[in-house]
Amino acid sequence: MVHYHRYHQPRKASDPIITKDEESQQNLVMDCSTSSYYKRTRPKLLSFLFLITFLSCCYVLAPLFLPPSFTFSLLYSPATENDALVVNDSMCSSVSSGTICCDRTGYRSDICLMKGDIRTHSPSSSIFLYNSGIINNVSRNVGAEKGKGDQILQHERIRPYTRKWEKSVMETIDELNLISKRVNFGNSGHGCDVKHDVPAVFFSNGGYTGNVYHEFNDGIIPLYITSQHFNKKVVFVILEYHNWWITKYGDILSHLSDYPAIDFRGDNRTHCFPEAIVGLRIHDELTVDSALMQRNKSIVDFRNLLDKAYWPRIHGLIQDEEREAQEKLRKQMSSSPSSESEPESESPQKQEYIIKQKVQENPLKKPKLVILSRDKSRAITNENSMVKMAEEIGFEVEVLKPDRTTELAKIYRSLNASDVMIGVHGAAMTHFLFLRPGSVFIQVVPLGTTWAAETYYGEPARKLGLKYIGYEIQIRESSLYEKYDKNDPVLRDPESITKKGWEFTKKIYLDSQNVVLDLRRFRKRLQHAYEYIVSKSNHRTE
Repeated sequence: MVHYHRYHQPRKASDPIITKDEESQQNLVMDCSTSSYYKRTRPKLLSFLFLITFLSCCYVLAPLFLPPSFTFSLLYSPATENDALVVNDSMCSSVSSGTICCDRTGYRSDICLMKGDIRTHSPSSSIFLYNSGIINNVSRNVGAEKGKGDQILQHERIRPYTRKWEKSVMETIDELNLISKRVNFGNSGHGCDVKHDVPAVFFSNGGYTGNVYHEFNDGIIPLYITSQHFNKKVVFVILEYHNWWITKYGDILSHLSDYPAIDFRGDNRTHCFPEAIVGLRIHDELTVDSALMQRNKSIVDFRNLLDKAYWPRIHGLIQDEEREAQEKLRKQMSSSPSSESEPESESPQKQEYIIKQKVQENPLKKPKLVILSRDKSRAITNENSMVKMAEEIGFEVEVLKPDRTTELAKIYRSLNASDVMIGVHGAAMTHFLFLRPGSVFIQVVPLGTTWAAETYYGEPARKLGLKYIGYEIQIRESSLYEKYDKNDPVLRDPESITKKGWEFTKKIYLDSQNVVLDLRRFRKRLQHAYEYIVSKSNHRTE
């Protein structure tokens, strides 16, 4: 559960707000054109020459006085309807070579784009963008490095993590310096140790990494949003690189990039790139907004990528299990009395065929229900009774207890093959992403978690195409009923407690509450889910 946040509307480009720097730039441009505006009685040839002078003056001086992130392509390209959509997605949709453009209008994250001769320098936490050329005397010399001939054109700072509004967390994220420089021709002090011919995406794995909700919401899904259009021709450069994270999400990363990820801190070599995106784009909780994506990619497309990522491993698991089952059955058949009395009744080939057939037999399949079980806080204390009730209704039930060390492919396999998932509100509900669209997701909602359960899991689940059922427990179904007076606001008015702050919510409702389901009441939800799945199955077979 995280703090509530709202988007701030970015200022429109048409807003009549002009800074002092912009005023001085406008005055400079007007000075360049003085002669052509006020001497209209000159001959046409002379007027033409003045016009050429005016355009040349503006072209030469504009890069020196306009911000380096100013993109001429947006000014001179015809604005088609499609172009307008792209520009609305980001003010840095188009970046000219040799420039840095940072979009800081987002509430959730900043993002900077760089294009040109890009080189990393991890000891100084810097990414340099070099512009070669002879230094002009008219240029600003404030940023020039003495004795080196390097002139700093632009210096941006960014913490590439997607929880921009949480200052306490962002202060723990390493800050990167993005520096654009103009250097003299022949300057040999900026060599490349590793030269890449594909773009880079820089991001941090700090913050809340270690919590599966944040790993997907703040990291993996934004990484998909930011990089999928590169079609795997992209290199990921990671701040706060964790080997365990690479191992855990390696299957997904291999479907986003053809290249090994780079540890920004651990690799002090100078890596050179033609383009770079620093920071990740994020749309909403555990989702992908198709309106902001190229080719209208959605959260369903992200889940399809998960399918491709995990299938090879799942296929291997299935083969291993079949081999073990065949071996077990083979031993049973060889030791049974019937096989001893008639040892030659069947040929070895026939016996092997029978073994494989028995292992692969799939009797009439029951709807499968997976329960994501909890051991500590927010556990369902009468879970065994719920399992028996679900089996009586007609479900095949699997109880899954994932932890930080559980292989994601194994969790994906179980949930991908299920029809219904049940769990109590918490980070593990992130695994609804592993359900097939059309499946049922029942979230048990403890006291004090109604808003968070809907915002972080309920609404995103619907966007994935799941049938979402939120089961809000009653006061008597909470273990807090035994700890507090029956009229205490903790029970009667949880919202008044959660408004006091995150500390109260966590201490009371997240860390100190378990659930005792009213099985008669909960049975209605399970029965509804069962009938829904059976009805869908019947429609498919008709």
